Amino acid sequence: MKTRSITQVSLRDEIEIHDPLQVVSRYLESWRFEAGDASSSFDESDLRLANRGGARISAVEIAAILERRRTIELALRAIAPGASLAGTGRLVPWQPLRQLFDAFADIRGIGLSKMTKALHPKRPALVPMLDSVVHTYLAVDDLGADALFGERAIALVRGYKRDLDLNRRALRATRRELMRRGHDLTEVRILDLLIWSARVAG
Repeated sequence: MKTRSITQVSLRDEIEIHDPLQVVSRYLESWRFEAGDASSSFDESDLRLANRGGARISAVEIAAILERRRTIELALRAIAPGASLAGTGRLVPWQPLRQLFDAFADIRGIGLSKMTKALHPKRPALVPMLDSVVHTYLAVDDLGADALFGERAIALVRGYKRDLDLNRRALRATRRELMRRGHDLTEVRILDLLIWSARVAG
C-alpha cells in the first residue's frame, strides 16, 4: 500500500501535489504579493490593492462599493482579524461572513471574484479568492446564479474548507516552512496557489 506523504496535497479529480512547497515557491519568485491591512476599516485603498492583484474594479464600481462602506465595516468588525478556515467548523464565523458577502450583493459589475479579491487581504486566513480558476474548481459546490449572492459565496467557501480540512497537515507544514523562509502566507492562500497550479497546468 502506497504511503501518503504528510506534505502531499490531494486535490479534486485525483490530482496529487507531492511537493507543495516547491510549487508555491515558484509563484513567490514570479508574482508580487502585497500584504493588506487586516483591520475593520474599508476604503478606496483596499480596492486599489485588489486592483493591483488583478481585480479590475472600475472607478464606477469602486464608488458603488464605497456607498456600502458602513455596512461592510460593520460586518468586518464582527469577524476577528485572525479568523481562519483552517480551524474547526464551529469556530468559523459563518454568519458574520455571510453578512459581509451580502454587503456586496446587487452591485453592478461586482461578482464573486472582485468581491473576494477585495476582502481576502482584510481576512487572509478566512476569505479565499474565488476567481474564475478557483470558482471552476469548486463547480460542484456552486448553487448557481439564481441563488442569493451571499448564500452562493458561502456555499463555495464551505466547499473550499472541505479541501482545506482534507489537507490541513500538509498545508500547515508548508506554511511553517514558508515562514521560516520569510514568507507569511495563510493556508487559504497556499491552497489557492496550489489549485491554480493544478488547473492551469491541466
